[in-house]
Amino acid sequence: MEAQKTIKMNLIIETEQEKDGRWIAEAPYLPGALAYGTSHQEAITKVEALALRILADRLEHGETSIILPSISFVAA
Repeated sequence: MEAQKTIKMNLIIETEQEKDGRWIAEAPYLPGALAYGTSHQEAITKVEALALRILADRLEHGETSIILPSISFVAA
């Protein structure tokens, strides 16, 4: 049986409301994870989905060797 490397990853999400009323959410430690929404929750939901896509893409292309059994998002 092969040993698995497990890393628990918490992604911090920062949010800010723009002057035009839109919300922006960003996972600052994951380049490219930035999304806008019409509400605070919509921006967070969009950036969480985008973060998962970025991580999946990195795994598919061998850019990281981590196995992610669980991921939790923490709003800052």
